[in-house]
Parts: sequence; structure tokens; C-alpha cells
Amino acid sequence: MDRQALYAVLDTFLAALARGDAAAIDWAAGALVSENNVMLDIGDGVWGTILGLGDYALRFADTRTGQVGYFGTVVEAIEESGFTLRLAVDASGAVTEAEMCIVRQSDSGIKFENPRYWTKPILESDATAPAPRDELVRLSDGYFDTLQLNDGTIHTRFHPDCQRVENGVQTTNNPEFAKIVPVSALGCEAQFRMGNYRYDDALRARRFPLVDEERGLVLAFGFIDHSGRLDTYQLTDGRTVKSPVRRPHSFYISELFKIDHGMICQIEANFITVPYRMPSPWDVPA
Repeated sequence: MDRQALYAVLDTFLAALARGDAAAIDWAAGALVSENNVMLDIGDGVWGTILGLGDYALRFADTRTGQVGYFGTVVEAIEESGFTLRLAVDASGAVTEAEMCIVRQSDSGIKFENPRYWTKPILESDATAPAPRDELVRLSDGYFDTLQLNDGTIHTRFHPDCQRVENGVQTTNNPEFAKIVPVSALGCEAQFRMGNYRYDDALRARRFPLVDEERGLVLAFGFIDHSGRLDTYQLTDGRTVKSPVRRPHSFYISELFKIDHGMICQIEANFITVPYRMPSPWDVPA
């Protein structure tokens, strides 16, 4: 299925979602649907509470595997929430999988104040020096290796101008957010060179189901586990700091990497707090 056909399925899905009309979707027999890492019956969850979609809309597609992805927002009674969607589509155009991550700040233990959602041309454009699929996944996985037990070692490559947006807030090169999270004043690689994220014990259950080779985009899912045991630790510049996470805690993450010229150039992420060490319903038993 080509890009335009996948986008057509996505558009139909989004239009039905905005109406709360799950019956309007062409679901394949046995279709799997998850919301915030829990498998639900078709039509449950956000389908019953949605009031509409926000203006932000980032689309991308994996024509090799028949998958299409979307970053946007959903509007419910209390708030507008960051939203990640992954659809898997069979040859007939029926939806076989729908995975959704919805960042409802009112439910979150760690809030990102004043989120905003804006179009980023770098995520909309084709890669100028595209890399093979395996290399795109390797660099994305290397990001998680860098984040896990972060000690200043870099396991991927970052563009000097790399930016990261998490839950609608830019968390790199952002002096305003640095008033709350000081490391946000630095760029992507500089944050990791400092070893700031030592408290991230495990980047677990990593999946890279969707690779848009033309655009240089990789959509990844997984979990960040924090045991909470680490109290203080030393940064690579010699300073001693306290861990911000002092109890067992996990994030379920959906993360999009833009890779061009063999470097991570932009990151878009939505993530939520889930029970510590929560398993993924998408993991296939060995």
C-alpha cells in the first residue's frame, strides 16, 4: 500500500475518531486496539469521551510494513491532550492494529506546564541524505542506549542543531523551561554528555514498528523504568546532583526520531506515567 493510500485510511480513522464513531472504521477480524498501554474493546476509551481533534497534525507512513503514524491532540471535557497514533493496515485497507498514547495532564504525576503543538518543517520534509532502514533503527536504538543509565557515553549521533519536544514542551535549548528543569538549557548531545539522566535504569520493551524511510522518521515505543534507589550522583563536570525520581516509577513512551545525514536532527515524544514495570500488551511471547 502506498503513502497516499495509508494516509487515506488515517484520515478516515481520524474523522471517525473526532465523531466518536468507531463503527465507521473498517476493522479487520481480530483487530487489536490499545490506549495508554492497555488493550481495549473497539469503541471503548477515548471513543466515548472525545469532543474533537486539535489543529496539530503530523503524518508519516511506512509503506513496507503497511503502517501509518500521527502526532496531534485530542480534546475531551477537561483538557486538550497530546496524542500519538499508530495504525497497521492490511492489503484491503482494513485496520488490524491501533495503538494510542494520550497525554492527559490531569492524570499525570509529572506535568509539563503550558504545552503547545506546532508544525515543524524538519519533520514534514523528506530526508536529504536518507539512510537504510536498519541504520535508522540502529541510531534510534542508540538514543535509548544513551539514555539508559546515562553516564555521558553517546551511542548514537546527534546533529548539532538537534531539538527535542516532549509532551508539547521543547526540552532542549529552552531557557524558559530551564527555570524548572535546568538541563533544558542545553542541546540534545550536551544533556547526555553531562550524564544527567543516570536515574533512568532501563529503556525496556523497545519497539520500532514504523520506519518512514523517505522522510527519515522512526516511530518507537517502550518504557523508561526508574527503580528510585539512586539518591545522588555525579555529573561528568564533577557536580553532585539529586535524582528527581525517588520511588519505583515507569513511563510508557512514544517517540519519533528524525534522522538525516546519519544524525538525529529532531525528536518528538509523548509519554505517560504507568505502573512500575508494567508490561507491554504488544510484546510477542518468545
